[in-house]
This record gives sequence, structure tokens and C-alpha cells, in this order.
Amino acid sequence: MITDSHAHIYYDSFDSDRDAIVARAHASGVTRMIVVGTSVASSRQCFDIAQRVPGTFPTAGMHPHDASDSTPAARAEIERMCRSAECVAVGETGLDYFKNYSPKEAQLDNFRWHARLALALDKPLIVHCRDAHDDTLAVLREHGGLRGVMHCYTYGAAELPPYLELGFHISFSGVVTYPKNEHNRAAARAVPEERLLVETDCPFLAPHSRRGQRNEPALCRDVLQRIADERGTSLEALARATSANATRLFGLPE
Repeated sequence: MITDSHAHIYYDSFDSDRDAIVARAHASGVTRMIVVGTSVASSRQCFDIAQRVPGTFPTAGMHPHDASDSTPAARAEIERMCRSAECVAVGETGLDYFKNYSPKEAQLDNFRWHARLALALDKPLIVHCRDAHDDTLAVLREHGGLRGVMHCYTYGAAELPPYLELGFHISFSGVVTYPKNEHNRAAARAVPEERLLVETDCPFLAPHSRRGQRNEPALCRDVLQRIADERGTSLEALARATSANATRLFGLPE
């Protein structure tokens, strides 16, 4: 069993073959997916998919790109979904200073709100961090007791210690397979096994063998294989470990 800890299979690029991509995932051993919301509308889609597709589990959140839309009404709806028993995590939220589609202050306010909600609900927080390492750490440190995952971790081993000290899991995507990303592979070798997760972030960031194409959950196997090779273990052993980690963090059924 492989668990894709971060997928966006509600995207319209999957509308014509969503059942087929789920079948391909299962054939590849990817039998569980965390379907991650990034807005009110997409969070609702996550719940719709989870009701129809076995092995999928929804989250609700507002992505930093959409932080300017994080109105009181939007937050009330995100909170309503996060409070439901079906919801396994708060987010995706965080900071993105590379794109800056929303002002930094709006991103920070949105991130802090999600952190407070995750603490109040005792649910894991899914954190997006791009070119915002220092501010991301500052917000996480402001909210002691948080648990969660640094999704699509793209930094190196040098930036890992504070996230690990805060108790966060670290999830790697297809980025770890790109030839020039040795610093990211060094991080994948350094994360303690009990904190390691794998993901696709599909439809984005396909592994190197499919780079530039649409990503899908079946390709989580490629990510897992590369990390297993880097760590000197088998795909099967790392699949068991990362799936056990996902079960524990997100409260998934065995």
C-alpha cells in the first residue's frame, strides 16, 4: 500500500478520466490519497470525491495564492468543513513569496488563522512554503503544539532541523527526482523514517520521467522508488513506513 499524501484530483484536467486515474493508481499500489483543498470551492470538491472514491480522504483550506479571498464568510465555510469527522487535516495553507499572488500580509493572516484552527480542532496542518522559510518557521513557532506536514518539501538538509524540532512530517514530491536537485535528495536521505511522507501534488510536478506532463497519483510510486534508492532500502519497506506515518498523522483507517 502506497499513500499519496497530497493530491488535487478534483482539477478539471482530470474531468475526462478521473475514474481511469484512480484505477491506474490502484494498479500501481497507490491505494490511498489525501485530496487537498485550496479554496472553498475546491475543498467542497474534495468532500464530494471522498464520498464517491474509496481510499480518498478530504481536507479543507485556503492556499496562500488565494489568501486575498480569505474573507470571514470563506473562513466560516472552511471551518465548517474542517470540523466534520471526514476532514483529516486543515489546509493547504502557508506562504508563497515566489508567486506573491496575494500580498504577504494577507498570506500571513490567512496562515495564522489556519494554524489557530488546526490547534483548536487538534488536526494536522498542511503547510505550503515557497521562498518563505523564515516567515513560515516564525508562524509555526508562534503556535506551539501544532502538528502537520511540510508538503512538497523543496529545501535541502540544512533547512530541515527546525521543522523536525517542531514535530512536523516532511513530504517529498516528484521534485526529488529532478537531476539537478541533489540538495533535495540529501534532505530525503536525512529525514527520520517515522517523519517521512510521499506525494504527487498532482496535477503538478510530475517525476522526471514524465516531467512537463500532467502528474497523477500512480506516479507516487516513482517518487517512493527514488527515495528508497537514496536511502538504501526497498520500495516495499518504505511504502509500509510512509503509509504507517500517514495513518498516524491523518488518523486514517488501517
